[in-house]
Amino acid sequence: MSFSSDEVNFLVYRYLQESGFQHSAYTFGIESHISSSNINGALVPPAALLSILQKGLQYTEAEISIGEDGTEQRLVESLSLIDAVMPDVVASRQNQQNQQKQQAIKTEQAETNGEEAVVSTQTETMEVDTSIEIPSSKATVLRGHESEVFICAWNPTTDLLASGSGDSTARIWDMSDNTASPNQLVLRHCIQKGGTEVPSNKDVTSLDWNCDGSLLATGSYDGYARIWTTDGRLASTLGQHKGPIFALKWNKRGNYILSAGVDKTTIIWDAASGQCTQQFSFHSAPALDVDWQTNTSFASCSTDQCIHVCKLSMDKPIKSFQGHTNEVNAIKWDPQGQLLASCSDDMTLKIWSMKHDTCVHDLQAHSKEIYTIKWSPTGPGTQNPNMNLILASASFDSTVRLWDVERGACIHTLTKHTEPVYSVAFSPDGKFLASGSFDKCVHIWSTQSGQLVHSYKGTGGIFEVCWNSRGDKVGASASDGSVFVLDLRKL
Repeated sequence: MSFSSDEVNFLVYRYLQESGFQHSAYTFGIESHISSSNINGALVPPAALLSILQKGLQYTEAEISIGEDGTEQRLVESLSLIDAVMPDVVASRQNQQNQQKQQAIKTEQAETNGEEAVVSTQTETMEVDTSIEIPSSKATVLRGHESEVFICAWNPTTDLLASGSGDSTARIWDMSDNTASPNQLVLRHCIQKGGTEVPSNKDVTSLDWNCDGSLLATGSYDGYARIWTTDGRLASTLGQHKGPIFALKWNKRGNYILSAGVDKTTIIWDAASGQCTQQFSFHSAPALDVDWQTNTSFASCSTDQCIHVCKLSMDKPIKSFQGHTNEVNAIKWDPQGQLLASCSDDMTLKIWSMKHDTCVHDLQAHSKEIYTIKWSPTGPGTQNPNMNLILASASFDSTVRLWDVERGACIHTLTKHTEPVYSVAFSPDGKFLASGSFDKCVHIWSTQSGQLVHSYKGTGGIFEVCWNSRGDKVGASASDGSVFVLDLRKL
């Protein structure tokens, strides 16, 4: 048995990616020269590092529990990963097992008096509400990507679903009802090398449709943003960032695109010309997320723990917010552009107002990093004005929380997931919330009662969930390269 440092580095790199630590993965990849290794990442299955560690742990447990005579006795207490690499712990467990075996033999002999013992077994059954589970026959699974699918988004006017993957492609899937088998358009992300176009071999990690659904923008680890038409044609390549793009958004009017990158900058692009309109260099570390407040003003957040609100043609931030004690993962303006929500690795969720210098609410309830947040499409100024405004937060503590922001109180804690939750999305009417986790499950909840309404288990960890414009289909993208669509009308 042999392995190289390149192989170990690649598995660690992929583990960081799959765990959502995109900028850490990027830095590690640069330092360990991942791009110059000859490993074909498309052939390496998701969660490969965890899988090999698990097998090693099982082998160590087997070594302890199987005696010299070949008999096996189950470990009373499972080994932890740290226990398994400590020789003293392993040796003491082996001694424990041997003593238990000897004691068991003595007890058996005494109880049976040489006769055959009768063993009674009782199986515990778990109660499962089968009405909640969506059968696999009700899901359309879309295969084609050759690596993890980090992101997906529905076209705002038609049932076209876009997805972005680690295979350096984005794809547009036609999910309209009149197609028996969904067509896919492959948007290959290429770069110029030696006068010819070659695949960039970099992840497509962000994408967004413009307001009328005529154009799709993608952001990639190759440092370029691109604009595509719905028929898969490359309309523009936007090249000003130096390094990976982490986030990218169209404004409501559809004339500007906003992007954030590892180069610590945010850029407003003119969508018609593909030119950089203004580049903002106010962060001291990689910019992780951006969100438009109006058609010309936006907020950005960074690993530098700061949030800046900037405006086109202004050479300084019009407002800066500080208060987080770790990197800020995501920011979102409420539907009216009055309140800004932010979430962080410091396990807090904060609400900011342009009228105040410090946060309006500091919401502390999650026990691990908060990965993302979403506002409900409800409340004043929305199409659902008679419903209260709600904020949803998704955390690595495996929970989703729904917040009444006016009171600064948690309304519901949604606890059915068993692994980190990477994505949440409200239905267009605000009555339901979809959540996607690395436990491979997509759950759909009632926002009013907090009850689980539907549940579907896919074949890979879920990176993203999204609703179509009518609110009758949920799309999801996964770590095993699959994309799937749940048609709620069929349930």
